[in-house]
Amino acid sequence: MAKDTSEIYGSLVFNDKVMKERLPKPIYKSLHKTIKDGTPLNEEVANAVAHAMKEWAVENGCTHYTHWFQPLTGGTSEKHDAFIDPVGDGTAIMAFSGKELIQGEPDASSFPSGGLRQTASARGYTAWDPTSYAFIKDEVLCIPTAFVSYTGEALDKKTPLLRSMKAISNEAKRVLACFGIDDVPQVVTTVGAEQEYFLIKLDHYSARPDLILAGRTLFGAAPAKGQELDEHYFGAVRETVSDYMKEVDEELWKLGVDAKTKHNEVAPAQHEIAPIFARSSTAIDNNLLTMEILRKCAPHHGLYCLIREKPFAGVNGSGKHNNWSIATPDMNLLSPGKDPANNTIFLLTLAAVLQAVDDYQELLRATVATAGNDHRLGANEAPPAIISVFLGDELESIRAAIAKGEDPAASAKKLMDLGSDVLPHLSQDATDRNRTSPFAFTGNR
Repeated sequence: MAKDTSEIYGSLVFNDKVMKERLPKPIYKSLHKTIKDGTPLNEEVANAVAHAMKEWAVENGCTHYTHWFQPLTGGTSEKHDAFIDPVGDGTAIMAFSGKELIQGEPDASSFPSGGLRQTASARGYTAWDPTSYAFIKDEVLCIPTAFVSYTGEALDKKTPLLRSMKAISNEAKRVLACFGIDDVPQVVTTVGAEQEYFLIKLDHYSARPDLILAGRTLFGAAPAKGQELDEHYFGAVRETVSDYMKEVDEELWKLGVDAKTKHNEVAPAQHEIAPIFARSSTAIDNNLLTMEILRKCAPHHGLYCLIREKPFAGVNGSGKHNNWSIATPDMNLLSPGKDPANNTIFLLTLAAVLQAVDDYQELLRATVATAGNDHRLGANEAPPAIISVFLGDELESIRAAIAKGEDPAASAKKLMDLGSDVLPHLSQDATDRNRTSPFAFTGNR
């Protein structure tokens, strides 16, 4: 690394630290309340934030800004507008208003709408999401936004996510109030989205029209050696790949993405990067940035990064495990705690999740029914295309006892003796990890 990690981390993000330094105290407090509690934002605050954001961006080499959004294309979109504002005497100043920060108007006519509106309808709006920090990418200030039609229909993936997070927060607060916990400003869902990918030589990629056009091989002979011996999994990382991973880490850390873990995956040339969990809307933004950076850095090392879920037949595909939970600022509602059998809030939350998965399994299945992912499901360690929930032995016994009207038995933590005096006794988790259930409980995630 060229610089110390603590120096570069978040250096391209208009984060809480930067806002605290640059915003007047009343403005900062009001914006912070919007981010943490979900309260509405007023115009005075927006104007002050826009000015500070522009000054910070210009100091970091930016001349343009963009409302960065997530249309129904599987990626992100951006339209760059300059900060310049002509003053009438042949000169211009750099300006950025609260209105420009809060609302944008990209042409929406050519974006997918899922049949929500007529093809002739062209107007669309972007709306600033203050819960996701603005950042600088390629010397452009990127402002995370939602994208809707002229009549308010969601044309992106962020708007439904924010709406669903609000619905969960409202209902979770109502439930917590029944336990006497009525001072929670909001309940959020969190996600730690792992990202698997393949790396192949750039010249090999350029020689395959099917990879270029479809992101996967459509024909070809099986390799002489695949993943039969599993020696690639967690194996030593090759020097070229290691250099690539270091560059990816550094670029992501500059953008405030908590890239934590990296390793070789099961299939030859397959790898994984995993972040620390974050608020769901932020985690999705970070995952989209991660995929972009993975693709952007690969050619610097003579490589091409394949993100598609199943680029090669006969070996593992690339999954995106979502370590998902529901939490208040002080409590993970899906954490079993030391005594899950008597943790009423946890058991009620778990029961609600089980009910939701059962009631809306078709909707859950539809959310992952992309062409690429359906090639992956059901083979080579991928879960089947059937929605199920795995709880593990301890939680399943508690659930079964409650269903029968019996008192669930508490189970003590187990220590594993590995048979050698020099090895420590390991604390055994309440459940094994399950690879065949799409919705598996894996502990306090």
